[in-house]
Formats: sequence, structure tokens, C-alpha cells
Amino acid sequence: MQTQDPKHLTPKRRFKKRSYIIWTLFLIFVVLGGSAAYVAYKTKSSIDKTYLAAHGASKTKVATSKPVSILLMGTDTGALGRTDKGRTDTIMVVTINPQTKKATMVSIPRDTLVKIAGTNDTEKINAAYTVGGASTSMKTVENLLNVPINYYALINMGGLEKVVNAIGGVNVNVPFSWSDSHTHMSFKKGKAHLNGKQALAFARMRYEDPNGDYGRQKRQQQVIQQIVKKVTKTGNVTMYQKLLNLMSSNMKTNLSFNDMVGLAENDKDSVKHVKKSSLKGVGAYIDAASYQVPASKTLQRTSDLLRTSLGMSKQTLDNFNTQENQQNTKNGFDWQSGNNPTYTVYDNNGSQAASN
Repeated sequence: MQTQDPKHLTPKRRFKKRSYIIWTLFLIFVVLGGSAAYVAYKTKSSIDKTYLAAHGASKTKVATSKPVSILLMGTDTGALGRTDKGRTDTIMVVTINPQTKKATMVSIPRDTLVKIAGTNDTEKINAAYTVGGASTSMKTVENLLNVPINYYALINMGGLEKVVNAIGGVNVNVPFSWSDSHTHMSFKKGKAHLNGKQALAFARMRYEDPNGDYGRQKRQQQVIQQIVKKVTKTGNVTMYQKLLNLMSSNMKTNLSFNDMVGLAENDKDSVKHVKKSSLKGVGAYIDAASYQVPASKTLQRTSDLLRTSLGMSKQTLDNFNTQENQQNTKNGFDWQSGNNPTYTVYDNNGSQAASN
């Protein structure tokens, strides 16, 4: 099943900071969980600045016994308080269950076809934040997967370079040798010590990796895991405070300071056991634009995974995506060949409709 961009399109070689989000949030939990009370108190005012409510969210109180879900989104264009919201090029759903002491992380490709919540527009899912902010992104994901989204965290990943420099760099294992066409940095296969700028280049490279996004995800996870390992090992309360201040200036969330502390204290065992998955789609064209279109079976499997992780019963999906999939299948859409077929968006009467 095709999972890459349609082969007839030449993607813009944009250089973006991407899937650090889950590990950044985990880093916050590690720091808060390891901080002395007075350090946590001193950083409260800084963390409070990150708070931004999401209207209409299916919010639940962070407690020792309740599972929670968090939509993690990444952006690196402009300041977080800008008028132009930009698009979220990294989107992940994370569930944390203190009862099972397990967490689940599902990555959603930025080009996934969705109907934007509160509108009649069909678009790529990374446009939902541009249309209506965090609350629209949360509701769009809820509609796509039939799971409640309790919280969100929007992270500008530029702060990660400062974090790496603040801890004196990280040690990584370079999987293969390459020269980066964007930064003009070179990496040699084997062990390496990287500063912040090098770590971002190491983790962000995509086009020189034969495994594309999948290889990049592994490198990104390696960098963040090394950060968490180094921070945990130091036990330095001054370092904790410095890192929290750095991260707080690059994040917006509807998690309060007390919510974060609660997650750190109650759910830190859960984030040690993370089941990772991706919502894979078929590369297809809609009105000459490239999309990722997840099959109904894939959507159902992902919904079941997330609902189960939250302690909820499974439900059969019946939404915009499954209905469009059914209509396209009926009209001969090719789900298997990988030849980048044209996908049609229909209206309620089964007639072809505009895609956006």
C-alpha cells in the first residue's frame, strides 16, 4: 500500500523541525517529576505563560486513576503568539493510562484527508489549526478517529536546539553516512557527539534517508531519548529550572501547571512504556494536490487502539472518511497498486464535490 507522496509530484524541499513533540512533553514530565518543590514553584509563573484554553475541548481532570489523551502539534514558523497561525506539520495523539501504566502514541501524517470540524471544507489535516486554532484541530481529530481529545500541546521546536546546548550536547549513533543538502553538514556512520545545531540537522534530515520519514522518526527519537537520559542522570535542580524556562517559551497548551505536575507525579511510569503507531495512508491526488488517504480498515484499527488505551469500548467508525472511502471503492478506486490514483470527494447525494 502506497504511503509516500504521489510519485509525480516533486515535494518542496522544506527544512522543518518535526516529530520531537512526544519526547519534549516527556522531558517536561521528567523535569517536573525530578524537581524539588521549590524549583517547581519558582518555574510555575513561567509554565503558566504557556496556558491557552481550547474552547469546546473534551477536558477531563488529571487524576491518579483517569486515562487522558493529548493532541501534540508541532510548528516552527514564526512566534507562537503570531497572527498567522501557520500549519501544524507534526500531529500526534498520545494517550496515558495510569491504570495500565502504559502510553500510546499515534502519528497522523500532515497530508491526511479530513473534513475540517465546524466547516464543510475538506483539506489536509495540518490546515485545521490554521482554520480554527487548537480547538478545531482537536475536534477534527476526534471526528477522524472517534476518540475524545482532552488536551493539546503546540510546540515550536526551535527551543530544542537551545535545550541540547544547555545540557552540553548529546551522544548519538549515526546509522549511515550522509551530507545534508540543506545545512551542508556531514555525518559519518558511527558514534558522534552533537551540539544543538548539529542535533537538529541530524534529526530533521529526510531526503537523504532511504527510509524517508520512518528513518527520520527513529533519529528524532534517538536525540530526545538521549536528552531525557542525560537530564535524568544529572539530577541538577538548577538545570531543571533552566530547561523548563526554555521549553515554556516555545509551547502553548491547555494543560495547567498543576495538570503537568499531576502527569509528572502520577503518570511518569506510563510514559516509560510507549506503544508507537502511525496512521498510514495511500498516496493519492485530489484536484491535482497530493494527499494521504487512510483506508477504512486502517482508521478502524487506529480508533480501536486509542479507545482501548483509554479504557473505552470499540465502536464502528461511520464518518466523513469512511463514507468517502466507501463511495470511492464503489467507483473503482485502486487501494493496492501504489500508482497514486485520483481520489474523488463526493457530496451527500453521491455527486462529485469540490475538495476544498
